[in-house]
Amino acid sequence: MSLFNSLRISASGLTAERLRLDVIADNLANVNTTRTAAGGPYRRKVAVLEERPVGFADLLGIQNAFRTGRGGVRVAAIAEDTSPPQRVYNPGHPDADADGYVLMPNVNVVTEMVDMITATRAYEANVTAMNAAKQMALRTLDIGRNA
Repeated sequence: MSLFNSLRISASGLTAERLRLDVIADNLANVNTTRTAAGGPYRRKVAVLEERPVGFADLLGIQNAFRTGRGGVRVAAIAEDTSPPQRVYNPGHPDADADGYVLMPNVNVVTEMVDMITATRAYEANVTAMNAAKQMALRTLDIGRNA
């Protein structure tokens, strides 16, 4: 694995985790949104991550080909959570049904905060990996100068 390859892999992780944080922030911002353009309450969104295709050989399905640019991650999709919305009794709300219940978003603040901490830690781990690769490159250059 080359130095640039490890930097590229970490950069793909940084990009994916940043987008994951954006999705979490969107969920938290809409925790009380009972009406959307599609109708009904806001639906929680989740970033679906997948391994990034390695290269042309992988796209063709060649198994043991020479691999350059191996690894990384990408966001495959941003999917909606299929769990049902919460029913909350609030007869004074404009979106209440005949029984006084309002359909609230299926967003759980505690779950979102745990996901946010996880995404933040993953982002920090990728920054640490990039810094380690950069330090190794600098030390390699120092060895070449001192030799």
